[in-house]
Amino acid sequence: MRLLADENFPGLAVKAIRSRGHDLVWIREDAPGISDQAVLSRATTEGSILITFDKDFGELVFRLGLKAPSGVILFRIPPYSPSVIAQTAIAVLESRTDWAGHFSVVDENRVRMTPLP
Repeated sequence: MRLLADENFPGLAVKAIRSRGHDLVWIREDAPGISDQAVLSRATTEGSILITFDKDFGELVFRLGLKAPSGVILFRIPPYSPSVIAQTAIAVLESRTDWAGHFSVVDENRVRMTPLP
């Protein structure tokens, strides 16, 4: 599974996800400061699942109708510490194989998945 981490994703979590063998590109390293629309476009072009903490992607996909990437995983967990976020992200990402084709919202208690338009 190819992943594209939004600029707001914590560096420690990016490093931890990569250490587990996941193919992950991080916007903060590769193209800092690009717009959310550009991030979404890049994820779509590269066939990557976008991981983010930014709620704006839901609006871009569902309200504005922008083409969605392979999938979006929106983390809505409190910003405890980078290490807790890293552990949570790994556990969530490795808990399923059906992320593609969905806009998924991860909170402390559950994962909600909505098919992409």
